[in-house]
Amino acid sequence: MHIRFDVPADPAYPGRVAAALGAVGLRKYGYVGAVLAALGVIGLAVTQGFGWAEQISPLFIAMIVGGVLAMLYSPLVRLRARRRSGRYAVEGGYDITDDNIMMRSGTESGGIAWDGVTQVTETPEFWIVHVGRMPATVIPRRLMSADDDQTLRAFLAKSGLLQPR
Repeated sequence: MHIRFDVPADPAYPGRVAAALGAVGLRKYGYVGAVLAALGVIGLAVTQGFGWAEQISPLFIAMIVGGVLAMLYSPLVRLRARRRSGRYAVEGGYDITDDNIMMRSGTESGGIAWDGVTQVTETPEFWIVHVGRMPATVIPRRLMSADDDQTLRAFLAKSGLLQPR
């Protein structure tokens, strides 16, 4: 397998990359926030019939507020990342082989060996490459040809790296 393609200097591209990588790491805040808010609502509803409800209701209200804020944390961080990363738009490219993924961006270049990759998840726009439990980089699917996308999918499936969404 040998896939090579270029990445144009699009000011919106670094923001989309930052949002994709951030979504993976920040997803847990949404789950924790939903659980906190649900527990707060349930606790508030259950204690309304008791005489001591006015003493404990601030706790449940704080749980609801904390849960909502935790759910809003992820979208706010991704929005900030999109705004801040727009100035990093430079031309680059990818060179993907059976051994590694080589990336270049402006004057910088780096690579990740497939041996170090633990899993790859797919989104409509990116292949998200994980090293260990952390997302390390993305491979932009929209910039690849359809044949290259299918070739990479077959390689990932054969290697056991492709994880379902």
